[in-house]
Amino acid sequence: MKAKRFITNTFVHILLAILSFIWVLPIFYVLLTSFRKESGSYKSYIWPRGFTLDNYVNLFKPTSQIDFFRWFTNTLVIAIFSTIVAAFFVLCVSYCMSRLKFKMRKPFMNIALILGMFPGFMSMIAVYYILKGLGFLETGVLKQVALVMVYSGGAGLGFYMAKGFFDTIPKTIDEAAYIDGATKWDTFIHVTIPMSKPIITYTLITTFMGPWVDYIFAKVIMGNDTKYYTIAIGLWTMLEKEYIETFYTQFYAGCVLISIPISILFVLTQRCYVEGLSGAVKG
Repeated sequence: MKAKRFITNTFVHILLAILSFIWVLPIFYVLLTSFRKESGSYKSYIWPRGFTLDNYVNLFKPTSQIDFFRWFTNTLVIAIFSTIVAAFFVLCVSYCMSRLKFKMRKPFMNIALILGMFPGFMSMIAVYYILKGLGFLETGVLKQVALVMVYSGGAGLGFYMAKGFFDTIPKTIDEAAYIDGATKWDTFIHVTIPMSKPIITYTLITTFMGPWVDYIFAKVIMGNDTKYYTIAIGLWTMLEKEYIETFYTQFYAGCVLISIPISILFVLTQRCYVEGLSGAVKG
């Protein structure tokens, strides 16, 4: 039995090592290409003939076609405001679904579950014409406001994770707050929220990731307004036919740079993130 267990564990570790290598290989290729000295897209070799930091330095030198720093700033501003609004929606809706009993509660949850199964880009044409009719596509600033509205507007439908976490918090705590004279809003702000650090962290991370990596909605709304592009549109622009030979290695440098804030965020909040997921599963 010990020999069989040893063989099984060895096989599992070898399999995991192979899968880890396959997973890390594309990331390693991105890092190598970001430091590659030779320009151009196609090369018959993987390991660069020379290394340089010019790809990162040139990335922050704006040109008439490429302005990485401005795109990065646009995306950061949109992502921060979208995260704040979306997190507020998600936490409020999930708390109501967890604590309040009202008519049509279960049908609403079923509808939200069904709608959540469809990808958001299915509604992008309708959303585009609604925003156009309301005048949000007239200027670049209004387009950025429109993106915040789009990213945060449907966030309330993703309340199931947070609801599962709130279900794990005993309702007797709420009842004790009511006895002390607290309203439902006071209980939510001063009692439930301080106890919900894990799910708040999870909600902030997930709502931040959407605007940070989205291309479809951002491109539909921004159109050809290059000055107000997000980072996803900007990086894709570098791969267009007329720019790819010039900005190919800078594109990979940009990919590395935009992954750094997300990586730092995950490392700093990993513990709370995992606790949020486990709390939701328990619920």
